[in-house]
Amino acid sequence: MSDDSSATLANAARRVAQRLLAQNRKLAVAESCTGGWLSKVLTDIAGSSEWFDRGFVTYSNDAKMDMLGVNDRIIETEGAVSRLVVEEMAIGALFNSNAQVSLAISGIAGPGGGTADKPVGTVWFAWGLHNEVPLTRLQHFPGERNTVRSAAVLFALQQLELLLD
Repeated sequence: MSDDSSATLANAARRVAQRLLAQNRKLAVAESCTGGWLSKVLTDIAGSSEWFDRGFVTYSNDAKMDMLGVNDRIIETEGAVSRLVVEEMAIGALFNSNAQVSLAISGIAGPGGGTADKPVGTVWFAWGLHNEVPLTRLQHFPGERNTVRSAAVLFALQQLELLLD
């Protein structure tokens, strides 16, 4: 990843941090394809414990079910990379934390794992607020594994910033 990309991610994380602090809210994240990258970018900021509660890296389906309460039938019928799964991930992150805001990511970063219906670069996102239905979005990012993962982290932060505005 280039220095410019790292700076862009860091700047997006700082803007989210400022909004969470101003609103006296805490964030919990649930990550699959990004493997903790989002949590790392957020906790690179000094003082992040004031607004970042915890991160769940739920790479396997079992982890999604065990740590976040994702329904196994939904994973079986919809697949781990789906709207319903990220919704449940976002809800589970709120339920299993002290946060008022959550963000969930599940996707196919590649190079393998893609299908005709869900090609490499397919990523589902969900942003949750207590007592509200999570907002979800589907994105398709071009490129190799790290490009897809980096783009997913940036998109997640940018959309969270808009949600908090």
